[in-house]
Amino acid sequence: MKKLMVLDGNSLVNRAFYGVSQNLTTRSGQPTNAIFGFLNILGKLLDESQPDALCVTFDRKAPTFRHLAYDGYKATRKGMPDELASQMPILKDVLSAMNIPTYEMDGWEADDLMGTIAAKDTAAGWDTIVVTGDKDSLQLVTEHTTVKLVSTRMGRTTTKDMTPEVFREEYGFDPIHIIDLKALMGDASDNIPGVKGVGEKTAMALVG
Repeated sequence: MKKLMVLDGNSLVNRAFYGVSQNLTTRSGQPTNAIFGFLNILGKLLDESQPDALCVTFDRKAPTFRHLAYDGYKATRKGMPDELASQMPILKDVLSAMNIPTYEMDGWEADDLMGTIAAKDTAAGWDTIVVTGDKDSLQLVTEHTTVKLVSTRMGRTTTKDMTPEVFREEYGFDPIHIIDLKALMGDASDNIPGVKGVGEKTAMALVG
């Protein structure tokens, strides 16, 4: 069965930006560390997984439907540093030159696009590898969709393939119920409060 790899562009470029020396620039002073790091990660992913096709999704600045539904959504997050923002158009140009399709849409996050692509892949008889550092995407895990979860420690980036079996072994319930877990315990990174008095341990017990 053929497989498509879809990358969470914003998740990976952020890791690259903070993981590679910010002194890396062109002669004119244009920062390039995020681009360099992103392409290094991409090369390793392609060597490891050997996908038949590849695409990258990105967030946009425009508010999403979640922002419109809840004013506090991601309200505590800092904006993208200027040094990183200046590299985004260049990275997208590089991906275009490499004939790698990129997808982004006002009102939707890269996560939403990855979920849509994975669903369309499954309907077309393809397998999907979703590459991201965002655990919210674990809800996408199925028999035909693997989430390659990226983590960075001490400057070293590693990945873990989250299949239904691996997920159940780690969490004790099916992947789709990560939605219920987050609803109960909340998500500080997205400024979502959750249920008062319910932390991760209690939420895990309730869902499991």
